[in-house]
Amino acid sequence: MKACIMCGGEGTRLRPLTFERPKPCIPIANRPSIVHLVTHLANLGFTDIVITIGYLGDDIQKALGDGSLYGANITYVSEEIKLGTAGSVKNAQKYLEDAPFLVVGGDHMTDLNLLEFYRAHMNSSAVVSIGLMSIEDPREFGIAELDANLRIHRFKEKPHPGEIFSNLASTGIYVCDPSIFQMIPENTKFDFAKDLFPLIMQRGLQINGWLARGNWTDVGSPAMLRAAEKWKLQENVSTSVLGSVNIKDAHVAGPVAFGDGITLGSGSRVVGPVLLGSHVTIGDNVLIGPYTSIGDNCVIKNNSKIFSSSVYKGAVIGENTTLSGSIVDIGTTIGDNCSIEHNTVIGPRCVLRNNITVHSGTRIWPDVIIEEGKTVQENILNDAYDTRCEGS
Repeated sequence: MKACIMCGGEGTRLRPLTFERPKPCIPIANRPSIVHLVTHLANLGFTDIVITIGYLGDDIQKALGDGSLYGANITYVSEEIKLGTAGSVKNAQKYLEDAPFLVVGGDHMTDLNLLEFYRAHMNSSAVVSIGLMSIEDPREFGIAELDANLRIHRFKEKPHPGEIFSNLASTGIYVCDPSIFQMIPENTKFDFAKDLFPLIMQRGLQINGWLARGNWTDVGSPAMLRAAEKWKLQENVSTSVLGSVNIKDAHVAGPVAFGDGITLGSGSRVVGPVLLGSHVTIGDNVLIGPYTSIGDNCVIKNNSKIFSSSVYKGAVIGENTTLSGSIVDIGTTIGDNCSIEHNTVIGPRCVLRNNITVHSGTRIWPDVIIEEGKTVQENILNDAYDTRCEGS
């Protein structure tokens, strides 16, 4: 079975994490998110995968190779200009036109049974089937109204108050018949939700919904990224050790996945689910709480506390510093006696001196230095990088 993964976006909403990596390569549980997605698809039988690439597409190819490591055969199709979601798939038509195929976004994290979805589509008369989930706030999604036969009669993209006739939101995961290619213009920006679906319904053709059950997110914001990592970490049900671990009178309450060359200091406590990469050094009296991942070659110094956070490779967390529900990118150093509040994102290679407080929801751009004793209450930008953090 075939799947098409769309990976062309710049990921501006996730800056500063996407200045130097494409969105599908942001680490989730210490692996690029696209690796989790490809592995899941291949395990379900979608082993013939086409990936459309644009922004920093070479990084995606380096992360996945030919797909053989994950049980898949991957073909890459470059998108030279922005073509929209449907236009991007149209650009890969020659690899997809012989049978119905699955479409999924490259920033998606999911454990949905997409094989069940594919089979439901194959047993219907629909031209397209849309994966739908009930969510609390559907305003940022396309919503659908469907009948007892699961046929969609109305579809509205990003509805305003008074237009929210359903809380069934599109996951952006579709099963498509190759006949859709006849309705998508070549070399033109054309989207599934805004353009193709209304056109299909205008022509009286059938679009079905599939009511999804399980975990799904499109990783469109730091909060969504943290949520995706949380349920990936929950998949670990037992403690594992990849190599050597040096524990000095510390306490471990699993599940904890230890990499190789771990040092865990005296009086420290790790409460899982937690993932520790290789060559991580954890000092004395450190507390690492559930739903935390720490990348390779990180240093966590004495008396620090880390709760539900992602610390990428090569980062250093100083003594008596607290990190809560936040993301610290590669090579960043945080000094002593700092407080990094919930939903903070600190870009790569930043230096935060001692006694710094970073307020909740703040983002710090790459290579920024914050002097000792400062309180950061708003985003700290770097003129060497684009300042936008809205869009794709």
